[in-house]
Amino acid sequence: MTEPLSFDATRLPSPHLNDTHEAWRQSVRTFVAQEIAPHVNDWDEAGAFPRELHQKAAAAGLIGLGFPERYGGVSEGVDVFHSLIASEELARAGSGGLIAGLMTHGIGLPPILVLGSEELKQRIAPAVLSGEKLIALCVTEPSGGSDVANIKTKATKTRDGYILNGEKTFITTGCRADYFTVAARTGGDGAAGLSFLLVKADQPGITRTPLKKMGWWMSDTASIHFNDVTVPAENLIGVENGGFAGIVANFNMERLSMAAQAIAFARVSIEDAALWARERETFGKPLSKHQVIRHKFAEMVRRTNASQAYLDHCAWRVRNGDAPVADLSLLKVQATRTMEFCAREAMQILGGAGFMRGARVERIYREVRVMAIGGGSEEIMNDLAARQLGL
Repeated sequence: MTEPLSFDATRLPSPHLNDTHEAWRQSVRTFVAQEIAPHVNDWDEAGAFPRELHQKAAAAGLIGLGFPERYGGVSEGVDVFHSLIASEELARAGSGGLIAGLMTHGIGLPPILVLGSEELKQRIAPAVLSGEKLIALCVTEPSGGSDVANIKTKATKTRDGYILNGEKTFITTGCRADYFTVAARTGGDGAAGLSFLLVKADQPGITRTPLKKMGWWMSDTASIHFNDVTVPAENLIGVENGGFAGIVANFNMERLSMAAQAIAFARVSIEDAALWARERETFGKPLSKHQVIRHKFAEMVRRTNASQAYLDHCAWRVRNGDAPVADLSLLKVQATRTMEFCAREAMQILGGAGFMRGARVERIYREVRVMAIGGGSEEIMNDLAARQLGL
C-alpha cells in the first residue's frame, strides 16, 4: 500500500498511460535508485557529476528516448508521456542540476535533427545519443535571454563557411560540451536574420568561463566567447537565415519537460515534509496533527493536483499533433509557481532540518528561481500567452 502523501500517492491517475508507461517508470526508477540517488549530495557539493553517467544513461534508454532509431535513439512505441515520466523519475533524486546537465542533449540536438542535413545528422547524432559526445545549445546572450530575435552573435559568410564572433552565457554543459549548437546572426535584424551553426567546442578562438550559481551546482554552466572562430559551410544547420523556426520549435518541449520536473519537485517536497510531520512531535503530539500544518498539506496537494491535470491535458494535445503555445506557456508558470509554493511550505514544516545541506527540500528550494526563469521567464510566458489569446 502506498504511504499517504508519498511521491506516488500525490500523482493523479492518468487516462493517457498504459502498461508501457508504467514499465518505463519502473525502469527509470531503478536506474535513478542505483546510479544517481546515492551520489546526488556528493556530486552537488563537488559541483559536478561523472561524465560516464551519460553513457550509463544512454545504455538505460534515457539519452535516446524519443529520438529516431536510425541515429541510435529509441522511438518505437514512445510518446510524449514516456519523456515526461523520465523527467518525473529523475526529479525524485531532488536535483534539477542533475537533470539539466545529464539531459542537455534534449535541447542541443533537436535543431540538428529538425533542420540539419542528413550528413550532419549522421555525423553528430549517434555519438551524442550513445553518451560518448556532449552537445550544448548556445542561444542566450549577455544582452538578452528570452529576446532571441535580437541575438547579436554574428557569423560572417566567407568562401568556405563562416567566421563566428560574439558571446553566449548561462550555457548548460558549456565547459564539458564537445559540440555547440549556436544561434547566430547571418542576415539582417530580427528573427529573419538568424541561423543555427554546429561548432566544435575545441576550435581555436573559443574561450569558456565556468559560472557559479545559486543552485544547480552539479550542472556545468558557462559563458562562451567566440573570437574569429572558423565554421565550415557544411556545419550550417538547415538553410541560412532559417534558424528562428528551430529556436521556437525547441521551446515547446523544453517548457513541457520543465513543467513536469517542477510538479515532481513539488511532490518530492510534499513527501519529505509529510514524513517529517508524522514523526516530529511538538506540544505533545505529531506535527501532522496540528491543524495549521494539515492545512498546509491540503493546499500543497490542491495545487499539485491542478498542475498535474493541466500537464496531462497539454501533453495529450502535443501527442495528438497540436502545438498549444499559450497553454504550454501558462503551464510552465503554473508548474513553477506550484513548485515554489510547495518548496516554501515544506521548508517551513521541516524547520531547521530542511535548512541543512543534503536535504532534498533544501536543494529544491535553491533551484526554484532557475526553474521560474529558464526556458522563458514567468513574465515572458504570461505575455506570450496573452498575445496568443489575441490580446
